[in-house]
Amino acid sequence: MRAVAVVGASLAGLETARALRRQGFEGRLTIVGDEHSPPYDRPPLSKEFLLGKADADDLALLDADDADLDLDWRLGVRAAGLDLRRPSVRLADESEIGADAVVVATGAAPNRLPGTVGLAGVHVLRSLADAQALRADLAAGSPRVAVIGGSFIGAEIASACSALGLAATVIEGLETPMESVLGPGVARVAAGLHGDNGVRLLCGVPVGGIRGDDRVTGVELADGALVPADVVVMGIGARPNTAWLTGSGLELDDGVVCDTGMLTAAGRVAAVGDVARCRSADGTSARFEHWTGAVQQPDVAAANLLAGATVQEYRRAPYFWSDQYGVRLQFAGRVQPGDELRVVEGSLDDRSFAAVYESGGEVTAAAAMDRPRAFARLRRGIGRAAAPV
Repeated sequence: MRAVAVVGASLAGLETARALRRQGFEGRLTIVGDEHSPPYDRPPLSKEFLLGKADADDLALLDADDADLDLDWRLGVRAAGLDLRRPSVRLADESEIGADAVVVATGAAPNRLPGTVGLAGVHVLRSLADAQALRADLAAGSPRVAVIGGSFIGAEIASACSALGLAATVIEGLETPMESVLGPGVARVAAGLHGDNGVRLLCGVPVGGIRGDDRVTGVELADGALVPADVVVMGIGARPNTAWLTGSGLELDDGVVCDTGMLTAAGRVAAVGDVARCRSADGTSARFEHWTGAVQQPDVAAANLLAGATVQEYRRAPYFWSDQYGVRLQFAGRVQPGDELRVVEGSLDDRSFAAVYESGGEVTAAAAMDRPRAFARLRRGIGRAAAPV
């Protein structure tokens, strides 16, 4: 194999390049990215960056050792198509990159409510540019902030607003934010952090629309109530960036479908990070929109691309963390309806605990608030039991 093209210049793309070089690939290695910035770390965007404790330079992922990677960077240009016959990547500037193998690492784009594009004061948070625009709006006077969606990113944005002394409201259509991910017990504790820190939480009422002409003035709920707001942030999930692959012949199903070794049916094409949908032998599939997946999957993808077949599987339990209101929430595994929560250290009421989820005597997941040592021990047990994907 003489040339590899990595489409996506964020964490997963950079880690793929590092993995390929680490595993002995010496050919041409091209990285394509639609942003002009070299790879940067995204998790701090909703935390330290919004608070003014970090700037763009602090987020840079490239270090001195990466100078030896000998990468051909194509930044500020969007991928527009993939030809599997060669294969080759067509770019929006009408140039083309030929390669023996392609890695899709294009991530995901935040969902937006209809009619909100171009309305001043309305934001999503995914990119550095998004974070810069939101930080500027939060610093303009003392705006009232409405966060639509009680996801982890929504909670972290609300936490930043609280730390900045701003009045904030979180609007969540479900009765308890993140219950499907955390289970009811831990989800209720996480939801309680908002009220503990002066943030208003509205649950169980969907959003009806956004008010405002040139600039947002509020969020209208489905029951007719109005939440006044000078700044609105939408944290309502993300969709994988696969539009550029339409018609390529790759199987697309809310992501790029690949096997447990991150290889697609095309063989010479792999997918990693938020865009990858791994399908197990039993037909089940999942995408993992977490930082750890973007770090760990590239090693597996690189090994299998270089071998020309799936010789390694991605066997890691999903793991993520969220820093909110001075508390670190950690989670590993998967919760299914009916799983029982057992606290092994601390107390839910004290907002400081380590717990496991169990089904039929088997541990399926673990969660903790401000109990990092206990969680690390519990997580190791989850990791050993993890099945592919």
